[in-house]
Order: sequence, then C-alpha cells, then structure tokens
Amino acid sequence: MLTGILNAFGVGRSEMDVFRIPAFRDNYLFLLVDPRDRAAAAVDPGDAVPVLQQLDALDAHLTHILITHHHPDHVGGIRNLLRRFPDAAVLASEVDRGRVPEQTVSLCDGDRVSFGGEEAEVIFVPGHTRGHVAYFFSTSGHLFCGDTLFGAGCGRLKEGTPAQMLASLSRLRSLPDETQVWCAHEYTLTNLHFTVTVDGDNPAVRSRLAQVQAARDRGEATVPLTLGTEKQTNPFLRWDAPALQAATQIREPERVFARLRGMKDQF
Repeated sequence: MLTGILNAFGVGRSEMDVFRIPAFRDNYLFLLVDPRDRAAAAVDPGDAVPVLQQLDALDAHLTHILITHHHPDHVGGIRNLLRRFPDAAVLASEVDRGRVPEQTVSLCDGDRVSFGGEEAEVIFVPGHTRGHVAYFFSTSGHLFCGDTLFGAGCGRLKEGTPAQMLASLSRLRSLPDETQVWCAHEYTLTNLHFTVTVDGDNPAVRSRLAQVQAARDRGEATVPLTLGTEKQTNPFLRWDAPALQAATQIREPERVFARLRGMKDQF
C-alpha cells in the first residue's frame, strides 16, 4: 500500500497528487507527482529511503527537490536522491547557498517555481532560520511551509527574531482560508495542549483539541491543516486577539508574539 496518498484537487484545478511520507520520529516529507508524465518533486527530503520507495511504487522520476531550510532533517536525503536522479534540480533560498547540499537553484522572495502544471510562489519566511522559504501553489491552494507554521504552533526562533517571525506568519496568515498547510512535523496535539493554557475559553480550540486527540488515538495524521482553522485556533496567528493579549498582559503585537513563544518554549 502506498504511504499517505492524498489527492491534490480539493481547492482548485491541479495536475498534482501529494504524498505525505512519515520519517524519523515526527517528520513529514512530501512527494508531489504529476500523473501525466510521472514527474515528481520531493519537498524537504530528510531521508532518501522512503522517498525512493514511494517513487518506485509510483513508477515516478524525480525532477525537483524543494527545500524550505537547511536543517539536517530536511536536507539529509538530497545526495542519495541525486545518486539515483542526478539531473534533479535542488531549489532553496539564496540565503542558504552553501548550507543546502548540492543546491543548484537559488530562490528569492516572489520567485516562481513551475511544477505539475502549476506555479508555486516562493515566500521568504525567516524566523525559524534566516533563510527559510515556503512554497505556495495558489491554483490548488497548497502551502509547503517547512518549520515556520505548525498545527496550533510555529517554529522555534533558531536564527531569527520575534519581529521576523511575526512578519513571516503575517504573510502566511494573509493567504486564503482554504489553503492546505503541509507542515513538516506532527506537533498539533502537543501544541493544542499549550494553546488551552492561553486561549482555553475559545470554543474552537476546545473542539479542535477533542478532534485531534481522537484522530491521534486512531493513529491518523493531522497534516494537511486548513489555514482557516489555524486562524481560529493557533495562538501564533492570533497575536491581535483580545484573549491572547489578556493571557500575556501585553497589547503590542510583537511583544505578544514574543511572550507567547517564550511561554511555549517553557511549556
């Protein structure tokens, strides 16, 4: 049986199929496949083995490797994939040149990447790292955001500042509610346990926690996420909500966000 098969036709017209591939302890790798010619793009392939297995099962060939940032669990499989598919392009932020193995294409904010009959917009989202990018396929509504945005959470500030992450999340928050968010880790349940401590009177949070707990008890993934749900229940997209301002006893957005991130780091 193929792993994590998901059809990518839910939001708009698209020729892509999206495959969610679990890896390591809680990572998700993604494989985008154009069924017309079996061309494939791997997103953040930290481990080559499950990606190659999926490619073989689909009789697909790798043409693109899309990297959101340079951390090992996102780039560790690149060289082994290139041994099998040496002509595949490796795309990553220009800021990560020298930090992403075998990078062949350097991307800037606003660049476009063509795959599967669509174009993905490259969105520069520093904060977790200084070179982080996301890929937004506006036609089908799919967002591959790496470690910037999670279910009910956001990435730790490894190399960036609260102001940078707030600006990055603001850009992602501005995307349509129907956007499908493919984040790179299964953190939703843990993040919701924190969320109820700062936004526990929010009925949407309580309802989502119950739904996610039941899904995880059944062994189901919570990714992809719907951005509209994140806007209602993710505290790191709600820095301007009165409930979060009350929880932090701060009103200024950057300081609200920074306090929430600090509280989550200690949770």
